[in-house]
Amino acid sequence: MKNNNTILANSLQLPNGVNIKNRFFKSAMSETLATADYNPTQPLITLYETWANGGAGLLVTGNVMIDRQALGEPGNVVIEDERDLDKLKKWAKAGTQNGTHLWMQLNHPGKQSPKSISKEPVAPSAVPLSGDVKDFFNKPRALTTPEIKDLIIRFGNAAKISKNAGFTGVQIHAAHGYLVNQFLSPYHNQRTDEWGGSLTNRMRFLMEIYQEIRNQVGENFPIGIKLNSTDFQRGGFTEEESMEVLQRISEVGIDLIEISGGNYENPKMMGGEVKESTKKREAYFLEYANKARKLVSTPLVVTGGFRSQEGMTEAIASGTIDMVGLAKPFALVPDLPNQIFEGKYETVKIKPIKTGITSLDKKASSMLELGWYEQQLARIGKSKLPKPNYSVWLSLLHNISKNGLSVFKKRRA
Repeated sequence: MKNNNTILANSLQLPNGVNIKNRFFKSAMSETLATADYNPTQPLITLYETWANGGAGLLVTGNVMIDRQALGEPGNVVIEDERDLDKLKKWAKAGTQNGTHLWMQLNHPGKQSPKSISKEPVAPSAVPLSGDVKDFFNKPRALTTPEIKDLIIRFGNAAKISKNAGFTGVQIHAAHGYLVNQFLSPYHNQRTDEWGGSLTNRMRFLMEIYQEIRNQVGENFPIGIKLNSTDFQRGGFTEEESMEVLQRISEVGIDLIEISGGNYENPKMMGGEVKESTKKREAYFLEYANKARKLVSTPLVVTGGFRSQEGMTEAIASGTIDMVGLAKPFALVPDLPNQIFEGKYETVKIKPIKTGITSLDKKASSMLELGWYEQQLARIGKSKLPKPNYSVWLSLLHNISKNGLSVFKKRRA
């Protein structure tokens, strides 16, 4: 029998009237479970069926790409047309069981497409990635205006196809250093035309994507956004600019805003070094959300750091956020919401994924982490239980046997 005495069980009505049954938001994770021709596989379908029956109110897919020539990594699902609609329908049907919302996250990697995939990736400007990751990505070339307009139409087209397949919403990925985030950042976007310069120009790509999607899916189909609170990068997208984008996208009618932060060059979204005060409050971006709440009435989600039922409950009760965003916990406890409703939940322990060899852990930290969690998702997709004590070394060997030494190339977070 479910315990509905927790505030986390309360439904949420979006501004467009759509109802989400509770406050649990499964944030996007990289599944890498597509076929070689970019389609959902049975393990991907089973994974989302498991999560849907685990009690979450809203599931967001791992990034679905809009262009077969621009992948964030091998194993991405790509939507360009309706040739694979039947397979997408099976995925949508599985993930919307039990009254669950399933939203497709739409993305383009821009320059964050590894050398093994992209000889010449595209970006707002021909500015290469810097820091520890620079050797893993080729220098990009700047997009032309016709190419930018084509990409905007592709976002709208992919959204319309996802609606036709039975997904109940879409999310624009405008965070973590991918193409939309690259346009927003003055560090990565050094254009001098209508797509660069002022913040109004830099947010034009995002605003036109939103409008194109809205035109193609109609007023009542939910559109969400994942937005960086800041890039944590000198000369990059700042918190003040993020607040301006937040207000503008809210004014035009976005239905749900998920807050995150960082990029490949400074990956805060992976956890990293966190202030002690933030650890006590659990969620990494609650302070930003508290400021944002004073500016917009659009429902807000914070993802990153939530572990205990108390921390989740406190964040919702405070009114700062409307949904609790969880990623890694859902890879280890796929029925986490049901466990809370049934009074069985014990705070999930998220351990650092490290080998103990400092040089390897430093060089390959994101690869170790992503590979380990992807293997947990693959287990769930095979109807197996997650394995929280799975050896990092076994995970690494499995990854190398599957992908060769290319696993040491940094990938998305």
